[in-house]
Amino acid sequence: MSAKKTALTVLSAALLVPAVLVPSSTAHAAPTPPADGKGRPQAPVAPAPPPSMSTVGGARLGQPGTQVNLLPGAPALPANLSGRSWIVADAETGEVLAAHNAHWRLPPASTMKMLFADTVLPALPKDQVHHVTDQDMDGVGPGSSLVGVKEDHDYSVHDLWLGVFLRSGNDAVHVLSAMNGGVEKTVKDMQAHAEELQALDTHVVSPDGYDAPEQVSSAYDLTLIARSGLQKQDFREYCGTSEARFPGRQEPGRPREYFEIQNTNRLMTGAGGITPYKGIAGVKNGNTTMAGSTFTGAAQRGNKKLLVTVMNPDHGGLNTVYEETAGLFDWGFAALGKVKPVGELVPPKSADTRPFGSPAQTHANTPAAAGPPAGGGSGLGTALGIAGGALAVVAGGAFVVNRRWPRGRRSQG
Repeated sequence: MSAKKTALTVLSAALLVPAVLVPSSTAHAAPTPPADGKGRPQAPVAPAPPPSMSTVGGARLGQPGTQVNLLPGAPALPANLSGRSWIVADAETGEVLAAHNAHWRLPPASTMKMLFADTVLPALPKDQVHHVTDQDMDGVGPGSSLVGVKEDHDYSVHDLWLGVFLRSGNDAVHVLSAMNGGVEKTVKDMQAHAEELQALDTHVVSPDGYDAPEQVSSAYDLTLIARSGLQKQDFREYCGTSEARFPGRQEPGRPREYFEIQNTNRLMTGAGGITPYKGIAGVKNGNTTMAGSTFTGAAQRGNKKLLVTVMNPDHGGLNTVYEETAGLFDWGFAALGKVKPVGELVPPKSADTRPFGSPAQTHANTPAAAGPPAGGGSGLGTALGIAGGALAVVAGGAFVVNRRWPRGRRSQG
C-alpha cells in the first residue's frame, strides 16, 4: 500500500471513531442554544401552545395566552406567573374567572390520580380488605412515589386511598386497580369517565399519572375532574386529610405496625417552607420529569369557593407551583364579582340535556377560531362542604342540573 493510501486509510478510521463512541442516547439530544453574543448559551426557548385548542367551555378558552375580562375595580393578575397553563374557576357556578392556555394538552403527573379516584372510588367499599399479591404490584414504574404497600399483607380500601391521596402512592394505585379488574380495565374506565365529564383533552395511559408517551390532560380538564371528585364525600375527606397512620408490617402473633404519613400537598402541610394556605381543602399535586410540577387546589374563603390548576411553571423549584397557585387563589377571591367570566366548567354529558349550544368538541377537531379518617388529621376538606350545595349535587345517583348551568351558554365549539 502506498504512503498516500495509508494516510487516507488512517484519516478515514480516525473520522469514524467519534461516530462509534457517541452514545446512542445523544442522537435525540436537544441542540445547544446559540450564544447570546457574549459567549454564553442562551436559555432554551419554552415550547409554545398550539395556535388553536379545544373550545369546550367557551371560545376564549381555546385561544393561546392569558384570557381575562377585568371590570372596573378588579385587581390585576399576579405578576410573573410562569405556569405553562393555568385556570381559576368559581367552584359553585363553574364560571372561569381567568385562564392561560387552558386547553393545552400537557403531561399531568400525579394529578391524573384525581381522575383515577373519581372513577374507581365509588366502585370499592372502603371497608373491603384485600390481600396484596406480587401480581398486584406489576407495572409500578421505577422511581415511582410509594406509600409502602407490601406484598402478602392485608390492606383495607380505606388504607389504600389514604396512600393514594396523601403519599401519591403508585403502589396503592396499582393494588386498587387490581381490585377494579386490572390496570387495562381501569385505564378504559378512566378514559370513559373523562369523556363523560367532557374532559376531552385527557388521554389516559397509566392510572397513576406515571410518565408515558401520549398521556396528557389540561388545566381545564383537571379542574373539571376535581370539581366532579369533590362532590363525593370520601374524595373530599381523603384529599383534605393532612396526616394519617398507615399499616406497616404484619407478623403472626404480633400487633400490626403502623407509621405516620403526611400529605404531599405543601399548601396544606407547610412542608418545604411554604406557608399553609388558609382555607385550602386539597386537591392533588404531582411532579415528574415530563410534566414538571402540577397542582389542582380547592380553597374556601367565607362563602366563596375556588378551584385553581397550575401546570408546569417554567422557573423556580418545587415550591413555585404552590406559590403561583396561592397567588391565583388570592387574586380569584379578590376578583369575584369584578370580572366577566371568560368561559365555564361544563357539566357531564349525561347532565347536559339542554337543546341550545353546539356540542363539545375534542382537541383534534376543534375549529381554528376558537369526617376525617381514624388516626388522621383533617385539613379543611370537610369544612369545604361542597356536597352541601356548593357544587351541583348528586341526588338519587343523578347529577342535578340547575341554574348553575345557564340555558344555552355552554361551549362555543
